[in-house]
Amino acid sequence: MRFDIITLFPELFEPLLTSGITRRAYESRIVDVRLWNPREYAEGNYRRVDDRPFGGGPGMVMLAEPLERCLQAIRADRGEALCAPLVLFSPIGQQLTHTAVQGWSESQGAVLLCGRYEGIDQRFIDTHVAAQISLGDFVLSGGEIAAMALLDAVARLQPGVLNDEGSHQFDSFNPALDGLLDSPHYTRPEVWQGQAVPESLLSGHHAKIERWRREQSLALTAKHRPELLVQARSAGGLSQSDEAFLSRLPEKGLSES
Repeated sequence: MRFDIITLFPELFEPLLTSGITRRAYESRIVDVRLWNPREYAEGNYRRVDDRPFGGGPGMVMLAEPLERCLQAIRADRGEALCAPLVLFSPIGQQLTHTAVQGWSESQGAVLLCGRYEGIDQRFIDTHVAAQISLGDFVLSGGEIAAMALLDAVARLQPGVLNDEGSHQFDSFNPALDGLLDSPHYTRPEVWQGQAVPESLLSGHHAKIERWRREQSLALTAKHRPELLVQARSAGGLSQSDEAFLSRLPEKGLSES
């Protein structure tokens, strides 16, 4: 899988690619990341990549020409019969979800375009962009952080990247949890500042532990992301035991044992 990143600030990606457990994916080229600076494809002494917007207004707009030349260089380097999609990180894009990340993790990759300034000449977008992605209803200074979020989420799903092969399967939003939030986690000491680890987790009774975790997942989801419960119910992901627990939840609240 290969991701080509078009960015004016390739140095921002250095910590991501060389730090943390996901660096295994990049160092081994399981997730092959290549950085391209459109300034290297700009003309003139100043290598301009932006200009003032037609119609006036604040800020600058990224020029289509250097982006076009940069993209063509990427296409030539990839040498693919079927061009990888060009993805733009944009407020109008579809919000990134676990399902979308799973799809990208099983793909051959993409070309990721990190916009800057007030945006990109719309003609380049209309001509080349195949998909747009948003992290949420807020604006970043550029697309680099969004691109790093996608790369990190994709990398950790690749076999051999995490120490425990199955650990990501029980992340929040994963189908293994029926798309619900993950349960709380505890470690040593058993009592910290007067707060004890829930008794169920110390019982050694696997079925009891799993039921505790499921109920905590249900309770947290009901409290913080109730729409995920609706989706899980519609998909047939909630058992009779789950529904019985949820029916008691207003009186019981989060389980302490």
